[in-house]
Amino acid sequence: MGESVAEATITNLVAQPGQAVEADENIVEIATDKVDSEVPAPEDGVLVEWLVAEGDVVQVGAPIARFETGGAASAPAPVAAPVAAQAPSPEVVEALEAPLTGMPPRVSESGRFYSPLVRSIAAAEGVSAAELEGIAGSGSEGRVTKKDILAYVEGRGAGAPAPAPAPVAPKAAPAAKPAAVSVSGSDEIIEMDRMRKMIAEHMVRSVSTSPHVTSFVEADVTRIVNWRKKNKDAFQAKTGEKLTFTPMLAEAIVKAIRDFPGVNAQVDGDRIIIKKDIHLGMAAALPSGNLIVPVIKHADQYNLVGLARQINDLANRARAGKLGPDDIAGGTYTMSNVGTFGNVMGTPIINQPQVGILALGAIRKKPAVIETPEGDVIAVRHMMFLSHSYDHRVVDGMLGGSFVRRVADYLEAFDPERPID
Repeated sequence: MGESVAEATITNLVAQPGQAVEADENIVEIATDKVDSEVPAPEDGVLVEWLVAEGDVVQVGAPIARFETGGAASAPAPVAAPVAAQAPSPEVVEALEAPLTGMPPRVSESGRFYSPLVRSIAAAEGVSAAELEGIAGSGSEGRVTKKDILAYVEGRGAGAPAPAPAPVAPKAAPAAKPAAVSVSGSDEIIEMDRMRKMIAEHMVRSVSTSPHVTSFVEADVTRIVNWRKKNKDAFQAKTGEKLTFTPMLAEAIVKAIRDFPGVNAQVDGDRIIIKKDIHLGMAAALPSGNLIVPVIKHADQYNLVGLARQINDLANRARAGKLGPDDIAGGTYTMSNVGTFGNVMGTPIINQPQVGILALGAIRKKPAVIETPEGDVIAVRHMMFLSHSYDHRVVDGMLGGSFVRRVADYLEAFDPERPID
């Protein structure tokens, strides 16, 4: 799994128990945050048993199957003659059940779910089921995450009193919500797909987590427009890559992040984590209408040609649905090109756990005042708005405003005689 991916949903069990498969043959399909992936067999062998079912949400690191490798794999029994499933040997049962000894139950009496990872940490640290009930969960639907239980264990080890388990009333069965109906018959009711549900949850969580502030700057990008117009054909002939405005904008953002590393950060409780690596996310619209954010890893290590290659590759694979989990993980700052849709500015929502996102508006010709040695003149210039939304818990107006101003400065200072590099 990619960095920061904590769980995945089992969407399709491709291989069946007893089936012989070859190395790299697809055996299961999974879905992580916005990305569907195929998981291949690690070696030639036989899939002995699935430990999960379709629809299960599984923590990274948890076993999902038993797979037998080595030796010649025997062919599965003919389908025509149904055979009763063979019970596993006592040794296998003992091996599978041994790690569960002393673990709290998967679901408590109050109906609270605990992942295998949380239960194993609880067993190793001697956290009882009653103590688990008293830990406030920060996960979906109040689930206790790895971070929650480790923080509790650390606090307990430092002498903090263990919280008394709060009495939990038995959960009442949730009342079934009536299905949406169109009274007039003229409305179209669309069920959200899985990706849209995750986007909705991600956006609501971001707004409830971070107090958003947005600063706006208008930049004169005439030099960039003229340079691209003059060099785009030669750029493609020399590098094999199509030249868009995005890599030039990304280059300016990366330079400004170097100057103001405080925007390349995350919040952990009352601590600020300044990320030393610059992993630049680029929000991209998919043909389905959904949104995905592939990440340019170590964006500060690429020149303009390298950024163009990375951006074109990620954009093409995003549209083709061929991104992997690692392609959308680990971002430290995000840019969103709202100008693609003709928008001049926007107030983008921060991509958690980051603390800033920059929206790039449409480039438009406008009359502007230019200072010259002979005096001020009015000329037609190519202008664009930059909209910087930032987390006001840790990024104040001076830092957030100075950063977006610096991005504009780099764009306006673009060298019109720059060679293709």
